[in-house]
Amino acid sequence: MSTLIVTAFVTLDGVMQAPGGPDEDVDAGFAHGGWQVPYVDDDFMGLMTGVFERTADHLLLGRKTYDIFATYWPRVTDPDNPIAVKLNSMPKYVASRTRESLEWNNSQLLVGDAAEAVARLKEQLDGVLMTQGSSDLIRTLQQHDLVDEYRLLINPVILGTGKRLFAEGAAPTAWRLTESRTTGAGVQYCVYQRAGKPEYGTFELDEQD
Repeated sequence: MSTLIVTAFVTLDGVMQAPGGPDEDVDAGFAHGGWQVPYVDDDFMGLMTGVFERTADHLLLGRKTYDIFATYWPRVTDPDNPIAVKLNSMPKYVASRTRESLEWNNSQLLVGDAAEAVARLKEQLDGVLMTQGSSDLIRTLQQHDLVDEYRLLINPVILGTGKRLFAEGAAPTAWRLTESRTTGAGVQYCVYQRAGKPEYGTFELDEQD
């Protein structure tokens, strides 16, 4: 059985839409594309190299993120680029209701209901099944309680609008912070692993005599 990990670039207010460029995702008139670019430094690239090169065995993508990746990464043929080498060679699974075929090598369409297909995939695969971007797919995974770990790269910017990582309908779950570091540009890398169900309490004071 595999571990399903969500890797996400997010703002302080939880927006994950279009971190890489202005035309990446303009849904609902989103005009802040490329918000992550000013925070990419050597520390950040070192983190991402580790995330992809050493800690991901299979990639799970929604259709829109797949299209972005499949347009860019096959053209990066430098054998000294570890992220490109990893992404171009690793198995990729795509949840899409509109795609009928996939051109990027080692890519496979998931058939039928996305949540059921991913649940089956988790059972069949070993190692780490990682998804990145793909906000609609991530929301489905959250609603069906399929996420085992979050790796968040939290950028020091607030946008006030856009698609957010956590939205209504996510299954209530508790998490524990297992790793944290900060890049030179102020991006916080935080790893959260499942910690069961949420616990609740109260801050009410006992009655005093």
